Amino acid sequence: MVSAEHDALKRRAARLSVASNTTLVIAKVAVGMITGSVSVLSEAVHSGVDLVAAGIAWYSVRESGKPADEDHHYGHGKIENVAGTIEAVLIFGAAFYIIWEAVQKLRTGVVEIEGLGLGAAVMAVSAVANYLVSRHLLNVAAATDSVALEADAMHLRTDVYTSAGVLGGLVAIKFTGVPILDPIVAIVVALMIIKAAWDLTKSAFFHILDVKLPEEEEAVIHDVLEDYREHLIEYHKLRTRKSGHLRYVDMHLVVPRQMTVEAAHALSHEITAEIERRLPYSHILVHLEPCPGGCDRCTVDCHKLPAQR
Repeated sequence: MVSAEHDALKRRAARLSVASNTTLVIAKVAVGMITGSVSVLSEAVHSGVDLVAAGIAWYSVRESGKPADEDHHYGHGKIENVAGTIEAVLIFGAAFYIIWEAVQKLRTGVVEIEGLGLGAAVMAVSAVANYLVSRHLLNVAAATDSVALEADAMHLRTDVYTSAGVLGGLVAIKFTGVPILDPIVAIVVALMIIKAAWDLTKSAFFHILDVKLPEEEEAVIHDVLEDYREHLIEYHKLRTRKSGHLRYVDMHLVVPRQMTVEAAHALSHEITAEIERRLPYSHILVHLEPCPGGCDRCTVDCHKLPAQR
């Protein structure tokens, strides 16, 4: 269900994220050690977690592209959901570590920062770099419906805002001469990271529990079925779930009892093909049922038979 082009696109995007995060981690750690800024070091920790997450994303998009096999009849799509969940846990951990470090600084009241200009420069570069990479990852995630790349992009997009926050804090310290602002900014950064981790948990972990597709996607399925309403008696037991980028849909279609198996199969094929066109990467299972009868003309004819279409 994954095209070779999309698979290659996802892998290239994941590798770009790994390379970008590696560079930023090295730069932030070096500048954080030089300046002694806890907010800069907190950003280094955040980028370090993002580097681990980028590595997980790269591994997951590589594995999720494998076809179904003897042990995985439904493919390997859920590895992206698992990867996204792991990334969320890592982000939560990094956020709490940042808060702990900042609180220690506030308790002791010892905050010494040197080289504010250098710290501000690396934060500005980080914000720009992460914005560009995250935008690319989001575009690829949208095109390939990749949960892992979306999660990675969310990490980097959060880095854009947190780097900007740290940059603002360093500028404020430069003009006010109040270094205690540094751990305060770090705590604000951590709270933003926690919010991003929770959003990621909702998009990644809940699909492991086979929650239904989003309302707007189920609405597409209902719209297609309504388009064929004049050829069906009814439909029911519609169930949906998602595994990585793959959507699974099953339903019962009630057709005229006089309809041949061949005609009913052709009708279901038309419906599933239209759903797959509107919702790519969909696996659709249809159970056909004959109507129970009861109409006045049922014993003779049915106006919904293919011949009357």
